[in-house]
Amino acid sequence: MMLISPLMQHLVTFVSRLNETSHVEKLVREQHMSESYSIDVSANRKAEKWTKREKAGRVLWALVQPLFRLSPRPFWGLRRWLLRCFGARVGAEVHIHPSVRIIIPWNLILGAQCAVGDRAILYSLGPITIGARATVSQGAHLCAGTHDLAISNRPLLKLPISIGADAWIAADAFIGPDVTVGTGAVVGARAVVVKDVEEGWIVAGNPARLIRKIGS
Repeated sequence: MMLISPLMQHLVTFVSRLNETSHVEKLVREQHMSESYSIDVSANRKAEKWTKREKAGRVLWALVQPLFRLSPRPFWGLRRWLLRCFGARVGAEVHIHPSVRIIIPWNLILGAQCAVGDRAILYSLGPITIGARATVSQGAHLCAGTHDLAISNRPLLKLPISIGADAWIAADAFIGPDVTVGTGAVVGARAVVVKDVEEGWIVAGNPARLIRKIGS
């Protein structure tokens, strides 16, 4: 027993030190990972994302938005005129509902007879093109902006979105930046689209998946 006791003590001491070493190594790894994923918020906020002219334009648009949003629903022409005044390229007979949220109107190209429904968001940090006769239903979100996750200050990326002619973006769907939805394609309600959709296809789900080709 006298021989076993010192051995046990040495074994307990060894295991204790081994655990301490493992704990220290774990802390070092966690610290390294924390530094790897650390976001430089200060650098992001200091970055010049917009020119002075763009900033002035956004302030003016903010002042005009109450007129846009409070205009009666049938006043399609008034809203088309306001958008054109701020540099949007708007075709004939375009219907934009008054509750649509438009971030930067001069980044919009709206084809003839297209429609954007109630509460839709055109987050046009980058260009958004909606083709002729296309429909963006109520609550849909077209998000033409994101951030570069590979860089610590997460610089803003203003990437385009293109919705083809005769396409339909159904209610509450999300279309991510740098996405093209092809001519005549249909995006189902509440779908999340982060990849291009080929013309004539129906997609649905989160993430969106192919359902079938229209007419097949």
